[in-house]
Formats: sequence, C-alpha cells, structure tokens
Amino acid sequence: MAQGDDNSETRDVFRSLLSLRDWIYLLSLLVPFVVYDLALKGALVFSRPENPGLGGGFGLMRSDLLFSAAYVLFWVSLFAVARRGVFRIVVVGLFHTVTVLIALIATSAYQYFKVTGSTLDSGYLYLWYNSPEGTWGAIASELTPGLLALLTFILAYALLGPLLVTRLVTRWRGWPETDGAPAAEVSWLRVFGVGLAVYALFSFSLLPGGASTDESKSFAQDSLVNLAVTGAEVAESEELPALAADTATEEAPPPSEEASFASTGSEKRNVVLILLESTRAVATTPYNEGLETTPFMDELAKSSLLVERAYAVVPHTHNAVTATNCGVEPPLDYWGTMMLGTVNNSVPFTCLPDLLKEQGYKSAYFMSHESTFERSPKILESLGYEEFYSVENMDKEGFEKSSYFGYEDDIMLEPSEEWLRDHQDEPFLATYLTSAPHHDYRAPQERYGRKEFTDNDLVNRYLNSVRNQDFFLKNLFDQYKKLGLYEDTVFVILGDHGEAFGEHDRYQHDNVPYEEGLRIPMLVHDPRQFQDGATLSGPVTQLDILPTIADLLGYRIEGGDYSGSSFLRPLSKNRTLMFSCWYESRCLASHKGTEKYIYHFDDQSDELFELSKDPVERQNLIGQLPQEEIEQRRRELLEWRAKVNAKYNMQVPTEE
Repeated sequence: MAQGDDNSETRDVFRSLLSLRDWIYLLSLLVPFVVYDLALKGALVFSRPENPGLGGGFGLMRSDLLFSAAYVLFWVSLFAVARRGVFRIVVVGLFHTVTVLIALIATSAYQYFKVTGSTLDSGYLYLWYNSPEGTWGAIASELTPGLLALLTFILAYALLGPLLVTRLVTRWRGWPETDGAPAAEVSWLRVFGVGLAVYALFSFSLLPGGASTDESKSFAQDSLVNLAVTGAEVAESEELPALAADTATEEAPPPSEEASFASTGSEKRNVVLILLESTRAVATTPYNEGLETTPFMDELAKSSLLVERAYAVVPHTHNAVTATNCGVEPPLDYWGTMMLGTVNNSVPFTCLPDLLKEQGYKSAYFMSHESTFERSPKILESLGYEEFYSVENMDKEGFEKSSYFGYEDDIMLEPSEEWLRDHQDEPFLATYLTSAPHHDYRAPQERYGRKEFTDNDLVNRYLNSVRNQDFFLKNLFDQYKKLGLYEDTVFVILGDHGEAFGEHDRYQHDNVPYEEGLRIPMLVHDPRQFQDGATLSGPVTQLDILPTIADLLGYRIEGGDYSGSSFLRPLSKNRTLMFSCWYESRCLASHKGTEKYIYHFDDQSDELFELSKDPVERQNLIGQLPQEEIEQRRRELLEWRAKVNAKYNMQVPTEE
C-alpha cells in the first residue's frame, strides 16, 4: 500500500509540472538528443589511441552528462511555466530551434575533432562568421553524403518527430484530449527547485573531468560548454579585428624604426621565393632518403645550401609568409592573421618587397589558391608586393583542383612566364605559393599519375600531392632557364609549415607545435655558389631568410629591428627559437639547444623533449626539469608573446 502511495505521489509531482502529453512531447526530442550527444562524445573518448577505461572515460564524459541533465531540466522548467498562449508558442519554437542548433554544434565539434585532433572553439566560429568565403571550402570538403543525410534526418526529426510521437502515443493509449492536464496553478516551489538543479548541473559541467588521463581540459568539456567558455574569453577581449568591413577602422600598429638595404656595389640579381604549402621536412626526399616524393628537389639540394633543421614560427600560411618576407615575428594567432587582412598598414616593418623596391626591384606574388583565402590580396599589399596573381587571374582550363580552394601548381607557369618576359630586363622579386599538399589532398593524377607510397589513403594522397608539387618546381626552374634568367637569380625554397597525421593525436597544422607541424624543408639555390652542395645544421627559422637574402645580394641592412640571422654568418649556439600555435592561447614552444619545451597554457600538461635522442617527441621529460626552470621557460614564452603582440598593437591578457 505504501509503495502504491509513493508511486501516486511521484506521478502527482510530475503531473504538477507538465501534462502527460507535454512529457511525451519533450522527451521524444530530448532523449534522442541526449543519446546522440553522448554517443558522439563516447565515440571520440573510446577511440583514442590510449583507451581511458571506464573510469577515465566517465571522467572525460562527466561534463557532457551534467550538461545534458541540465539541458533536459531547463526545458522542463520552461514548459512548466509557459502553459498556454503566446508564451507557450514562443517556448515551443525555441525548444525546437535551440535543440537543432545544439545538435548541429555537437556534430560539427565531433567532425572537427576527427579531422584536426583539436576541439572546436568560439574563435573558429567567429572566424567563419566574419570570413565565410575563406573557411567555407574547408567545411564543405568534410560534408560527405552520409553526413548530409544525417543532418537532414536530425533537422526533419527535430521539427516533426515530437508531434508525430505524441500523436501516436496518445492514440495508442486512447487518451482523450483533456487527459493528463496539469494543475491549473503552477507549483512555483517545484519550478524553482528545478531551476536550482539546472543552475547547479550547468555550473558543475563547466569543470572538466578526466584528471586521470592525459587528455586536454577542453576535450573533457562538453562541446557546447567549451564554446561557451571560449566565447566568454572572446567577449572579454579588449581588441578584436574589424573583420566585417572591407576597410578597417582599427588603428594601425605603431611604425618601427625605418630600415633599408645599403648597396655594397654588387650586381643586382633576381630573387625567387618558393613557399611550399603544408610541406613537412620528412615528406621530401632530401630529408627522407627512402621516400621518393621529390626527386627534383633532391637533385637540386646537391648543388644548394640545405638547412637540416628549419622551422616555421607559426604553422599557418600567411603568418609564415609574413615571417619570411619581413624577417620579424608574424602575428601569433588567428586574430593577428585576420588583422593583416583588414587593417591598413598592419605590418609595422619594412619587408623584403619594399626593401628591394628602393633598390629598383619589381615584385610579384603568385599563388595557385583562390584570393578569398584570408583576404590574400590585402595581406600581400601590406607586405609591399606590387602585383598579385591568384587562380582568378589564371586560365583554369585543363587544370584539376588540388584542394577545396587550390588548383594544380602548374597553373602558375603561364602567368609567371608572361610577367617574367615583361620584367626580365630589370631586377625583380618573384614569390610563388604552391597549394598541392594542402588539405584535403586531392592529388590530381591525370597529368603526373599517382604512386603508392603507403596503404593509408589520406597519407598517400598527401605524399602524392608533395610529389605533384615537385613537378612544378622542376617546370619553374626550366622556365627560368628557358628565359635566360636562371644564372642571375637566387632561389630560396622552404615550407610554409608542416602537416600532421595523428603522430600526436592532431591533424593538419594550425594547432601542432610538434616537429611534424613546425619542421620544414629549406634550401638556398644560387647558381654561382654551393655547386658542390653544402649543409647547415641549424636550427633556423623563417625569420632568417631576409638577412640571408641581403647577404646573398650583397646588401647591408641599415636600421630596423629584424629578429633573424644570415645563414652565411656564424649562428649563435645560444639563441632560443620560439613558436606559437595559430589558435589563441593553445600552445607556445621554445627550442633551446636540442631541447623543445611546449606550454599548453592550462589545457594540458607542459611537455619537454630532447630532440637529439627523441626526434619524434615520444618521451615527455618535463618531470625531470626543476619547477623553477619550467616557470622560467614559461615566463620567457609569455613575455615573447606579449612583446610580439605589442608590435602589432594587439593586447592579450597576461597569463599567470
């Protein structure tokens, strides 16, 4: 009897909040939503290389469980308050809309993590919102037919499912229209109690679990919670680039000391910079003898100065282009990159095109990408390039797409030859940015075929893309020889950044501070020297290119505040090289001697690798470093970050 009274009392509690129909209506959408959200997170958690086990897995999903419970109770409380009229209609509309949006966010976060190994944060959404033309291609490349079908089903069920399920259950149970109606008066005490529970559950969901695992804190948070947390950080930022406008309203950075090239009477020779998109060192033959992806580069290296250990400063294209051309640290994250494409005079330094222009040089920039990529024309104009050529200016007939925004690199050959013929009687700087190895690695094969380097399709397509790029290099050198320009030209070939394929559970490059993301091929080919080949052990970075070119051309740099050192002069053995991930406050790294230290802010534990013994960075030695030294290395990185941001008039909150 007592048991029956308890059940009756429980039913009365539920009925005092919602009618039976409301419960069915709500739960018919919320239960599938919760199951779907948890299934996505569970699939990520238990597919990690190091299985966390049940205890660790529960910890990594704790935030998701708490958020899901809070989300369910939130709508229960709203439906309990909004019982009829316009308020009920508005709440029902919001219920469907918000649930669809959250399901889409959960799906996007899942797919984003699968593709990049990084969590989706509000910064990327802000970037997409303000510059969809530059990011939509990346998104569209992952929209498979299966994923589109899933999203269509989610949308259809979210809109129609609850209504259909409620009607089916009502008819099956034979309930009259008025059956199960709640009490006329709202039990505000119970609604208040539900509200408190929502607040408590959501608050606890902000605290990531998974402390017993090596996973990042952002991964241990629910995807929407992580967006909310990073969104709050974005909202608190004092300065964000004015991205929506074609002409920026932001103040330009303060100009640095004027710099110039002082001639020493040497003959004026041409300069060619070739930036190899997404090309990591070990994907090329000179750095990996057993891999025959770049036979032309390998042969070229035998009569060039080859740098054995060369690094990108920031593993993102336009940051690398800035570092290479300007000889100073580029903006360190995506806010800075966006600033380059929106703020007039955003580069407060005299870069290579302008330094050479003063000496009578012309300049041109060629890229086999679409110009909408991060407002490339604006960025290259800021760096001082006089002419800009992208695929919109090129004849695409007969050329296949190599990625979602690029074409085969050979598409640059015709406009290059036309420009060179027009400027072959005057010194020039010509820069070429390839696109072949960029994600999504389409590796077109009609022109050069395809080889089987590995049975991993993703990596094989990437390596074939690197191979296709090598054909372009050969064709470009042949072009310079045909036009009689080869002997009078200095060629500098380097990667803009590397590319990761899960070596440290991360993919692509933007958020990869490890060797696969930062270490790049780099060689200097001068037909008048290095004919027997030469090597430089390094380490060096892209910042060293500008002073090296100055030395090769016989110029002396006067003024300026350049960070790099010429390859042709002794490199200091005590200098510390510093790097940054492209994602704001995700990671910084320093290379001192043969040690690399990586600071992940508070997202995961710091790392230390002895590269001479552990070149693939598998053994974290951070536990062997005294705490005082760890704090010193961390402080050096944060001070460097603050100094670089100050140069670009970008303020970042100080990290404690």
